[in-house]
Amino acid sequence: MAELCEKLKEYKDSDYYPFHMPGHKRNGYMTEKILADVYGLDITEIDGFDDLHQAVGILKREQEKAARLYGAEKTYFLVNGSTGGILSAIGAVTEKGGRLLMGRNCHKSVYHGAYLQELEVSYLYPELLEYGVTRTTAVAGTETGTITGTIAGAVAPESVEEKLRKEPDIGAVLITSPTYEGVVSDVRKIATIAHRYGKPLVVDEAHGAHFGFHEGYPESAVRLGADIVIHSLHKTLPSMTQTALLHVNGNLVDRRRLERYLRIFQTSSPSYVLMASMSSCLEIVEKDGWALLEKLRRNRERLEGKLKACKHIVIFRPESAKEGLAIQGDICKFTVGIKGRKLTGQQLYDILRQKYRLQMEMAADGYVLAILTLMDKEEGMDRLADALVEIDGMMGDFEKEKSRSPEGGIATDKTLERPMEKGGVIEENEIVMPIYQAYDKEQELIPVEKGCGRVSAEFIHLYPPGIPLVAPGERMDDARIKQILGYMASGLMVQGLEKGNLRVLKSE
Repeated sequence: MAELCEKLKEYKDSDYYPFHMPGHKRNGYMTEKILADVYGLDITEIDGFDDLHQAVGILKREQEKAARLYGAEKTYFLVNGSTGGILSAIGAVTEKGGRLLMGRNCHKSVYHGAYLQELEVSYLYPELLEYGVTRTTAVAGTETGTITGTIAGAVAPESVEEKLRKEPDIGAVLITSPTYEGVVSDVRKIATIAHRYGKPLVVDEAHGAHFGFHEGYPESAVRLGADIVIHSLHKTLPSMTQTALLHVNGNLVDRRRLERYLRIFQTSSPSYVLMASMSSCLEIVEKDGWALLEKLRRNRERLEGKLKACKHIVIFRPESAKEGLAIQGDICKFTVGIKGRKLTGQQLYDILRQKYRLQMEMAADGYVLAILTLMDKEEGMDRLADALVEIDGMMGDFEKEKSRSPEGGIATDKTLERPMEKGGVIEENEIVMPIYQAYDKEQELIPVEKGCGRVSAEFIHLYPPGIPLVAPGERMDDARIKQILGYMASGLMVQGLEKGNLRVLKSE
């Protein structure tokens, strides 16, 4: 058996519970029996099966059904994820060498689109939301005080208005809503502002493909006035990895130009297996979506109810974090940390995985994130609740003992004694030159410790979520370097480094 196939089978047959993508959670509800025979279904554009890039038959009908379901004027199937949709959208709404107004907390694919289009970018900086995890900071062993944990919040409509008023040459606006942690911006208001200035609004709603199908969840940006909306079906819905949708409305987007870029950024041989899974997924949403989302809502309430007695567990709820910045949070994102930072996010992540066999979606500096979907079972929710209750009960002993054996799943970590930088990814860096210029200039490698004052030639980010801490062309200050070193010390996955070194512009 091929190595990858063997690894996939091993994981499939294990008792790990998947609190991570894809949304079908490997339980098979979404599949018609015919989909079990993957190789038997894997074809190309033969007679009777249409062509995705010039759809006139079955694929045209499938995309029209998707458009009706979401309330879009036109919907396109994406078979290389939301990334292909984002790159195509940017190409459609901007001119080469133009300007883009974008959230600083956008996914790396947005930055790649800016690079390819040689765009000047202007940033929208989301507000910080506090989630109550108080953390002690220390430099060289000396306590300096406490700060509260923060998560990137919503984009304020007023900031969009201000930018468009001051920078009339901006060609389009692009925001991420919801964020990885489920924070939703006021898309309706932002769309109204953008349209007042004659600018199209693109919404990366990759994590919100389930929006609009139940009153207990946010409304979809498709129905709130956005011109282009991108959905990843596989994140929270029962579809295979790499499946996504792009919806377009209104007359501010040149659809011929959009389709040109879709042909550029999508394969000419789209997988019919992937498209079949999309079709099956959308049928489930249409027939059973409300009921499944209601079941998930009740299970989420049950999960939180079991954690109410915990003394150390903190659950982040965006809609209650800060008035006016998040109009509604997404309950599909379960973000949890430990008060007093007795455990880092990575430590909590490792304990849940190693001791309780619960695989979280990601670890951040002070919290872990679980993705809940329509396909989650009560058994999985109960396992997560029971594990967190047990961990909560350990915290008193942890304070007294300071360290435990690796077998106990908890260990003290000197990385707790490092400065924590406020704001993380949404703090402003000095922009020295555009991304497209810096990316292609002469470069050199230096140790991270020597990066202060140097201009980055690479994207530095945690993955997931893939939001750059530093982009090419940005100068790194001492706070940013300490932040990168801190993430490395915590064992978080920092991408963009080369064997622990920074790629920077070569000194003159």
